[in-house]
Amino acid sequence: MKLGLIIGYWPSSGPPADAADQIATAERLGFDSIWTSEAYGSDCFTPLAWWGSRTTRVKLGTAITQISARTPASTAMTAITLDHLSGGRLILGLGVSGPQVVEGWYSAEYAKPLARTREYIDIVREIIGREKPVEYVGEHYQMPLVGGTGLGKPLKSIVRPLRPRIPIYLGAEGPKNVALAAEICDGWLPMFFSPKADTFYRQALAEGFAKRDVKHIDDAFEVACIVPTIVGDDVEACADLLRPTLALYIGGMGAKDRNFHKDVFARLGYEEACQKIQEAYLAGRKDEAASHVPTGMVEDVYLIGPKAKVRDDLERWRETCVTTILVSGPSFMLEEIAELVQG
Repeated sequence: MKLGLIIGYWPSSGPPADAADQIATAERLGFDSIWTSEAYGSDCFTPLAWWGSRTTRVKLGTAITQISARTPASTAMTAITLDHLSGGRLILGLGVSGPQVVEGWYSAEYAKPLARTREYIDIVREIIGREKPVEYVGEHYQMPLVGGTGLGKPLKSIVRPLRPRIPIYLGAEGPKNVALAAEICDGWLPMFFSPKADTFYRQALAEGFAKRDVKHIDDAFEVACIVPTIVGDDVEACADLLRPTLALYIGGMGAKDRNFHKDVFARLGYEEACQKIQEAYLAGRKDEAASHVPTGMVEDVYLIGPKAKVRDDLERWRETCVTTILVSGPSFMLEEIAELVQG
């Protein structure tokens, strides 16, 4: 199992003060990759380029770039540029986000997310492949634009990509989107994954692999999962540090009747707890929402507790489809995690 460092998106205070130290430590410890994120504040690419310029070996990933934030051409141009500047280390993680962000922040339609994702990736692949000027007519995207002045013409990137195929991973939580990742992408980026749900996700992946005549996960497909890890003697104290994050996503990152994060935990058997978390969070009682997060829920998707417990729990993760766990924390914590994961 490989290790990656997830910096994520910035809090309201701005860039994490110790991000550069974390990244330097991760490269020194042999981490495979570092990742940045975006929601509706900081973007993915700028921090990745800034901090990534201080590294020489680790892969540089976006987890995730939201497809409504940029046209396919803009994303492809940025990917080509950053891949050149990093010497071919970019992993382009894409995701559709949710209707609150897509419609509320980007003023774009959320309808038919699977179809939009498929078209978007088709165009990005075609631009980066640079075999010919791009001509694409889909339901959601057209190049050149259908209508308009009528003066648009098919174009091909001026810059030759360093690599004609930059790896694309898809952020996905529902089974249909996970299957799409297996069908058309080079990897899957789950946000909340539990070893208990491994069979469920393997079935979704198999459905996608079957459409491209691949039997199972192999070296050509990666599953890079965010797995916050806190090593400490007191399991409950460790869980307390992470309950607010789960409460935020289950309770607040989505509409009451359409929250994909909540659906993940409902499938794990926490539907009653999810209802309490969401009700309290949407009513503004965030501390109460966090108190409704069971310790078992935290342990299902995160690694917490004494070193011996984390080491034992890691064995469950090694048996899953996950190939890379993405962790975070100050340098001393990264040292502890690396020791446990890498042996």
